Amino acid sequence: MARISLLSGLVKVTKKVIPERWLKRYDAYLYSAGIGFLAAEYLTVTILFAVLLGLVVALLNPLYGIGTALAVGLGIGVFYPYWRTAKRIEDMERTLPDAFFYLASSLRAGISFSEALEELTTARFGALTDEFKKTVSEIKKGRPTIEALRAFAFRNRKSKVIYRSMMIVIEAFERGAPMADVLVAVANDVREILRIQRERKSSTGMQTMFFIVASGAVGPMILGILPKIMSSMTASGTFTLPIDTIKLILLGFVVLQAIVSGLGIGVIREGKFSAGLKYSGMLVVMGVVVFQLIGILNIGF
Repeated sequence: MARISLLSGLVKVTKKVIPERWLKRYDAYLYSAGIGFLAAEYLTVTILFAVLLGLVVALLNPLYGIGTALAVGLGIGVFYPYWRTAKRIEDMERTLPDAFFYLASSLRAGISFSEALEELTTARFGALTDEFKKTVSEIKKGRPTIEALRAFAFRNRKSKVIYRSMMIVIEAFERGAPMADVLVAVANDVREILRIQRERKSSTGMQTMFFIVASGAVGPMILGILPKIMSSMTASGTFTLPIDTIKLILLGFVVLQAIVSGLGIGVIREGKFSAGLKYSGMLVVMGVVVFQLIGILNIGF
């Protein structure tokens, strides 16, 4: 009970420290990721975990402790929800054509659009089914079908495919167009878009692998060897170098190179910098691990 009350008190502190408008934006961010926590709760747990882990690492090296706390905080608070959002959107985009075909077949069977939506909630389309369940729930509570569908589109506006598809469906519904034909046409368009995206990813596989190998393995390996070479030169008495400072600078360069390479992968594969954040996080972890391992291993210098 004492632990629960302590955590509740920390959550209240978080609500007071962070502006309410930021918490609302983060709530939407967590909702897009499918994480069932309020913003204040999730941030409080994230900060606590990052601080505790940072303190443990700080017992070995204070500077590494600060870096660990920042890395864990950003990883859990930013990159993990972003990764969950990307996976969720990818899953919804993949199943969207099948959901539209399902709707179209239900409409051609002679039932109304609202009944077809309700029938769709019994099908298995992953995260997309949950979104349609929310839409149907809003309609049952008295919200107009158009407004519920528009809310569906705005909740998933991070996906251009889903947002544009839903807006086309909404416009067709408002104008009284034959919905079954519209849904089939939109589903075919979405399938074609997804096919083009898959082809783009497969055609850029070699460039992606080059960035991953160069920034996640080869680059950190070479930079990790440099401090050992400098240490051996210093030990010979030729001259003195600030090895610890140089090693810290090289580690910073490894992190920077990983971030830039990850953003580059995002542009190459998906055409936008924000898509590269997940690759940046992966490359930062790879680069730092390789750099530190080379520093620990005895390679003969």
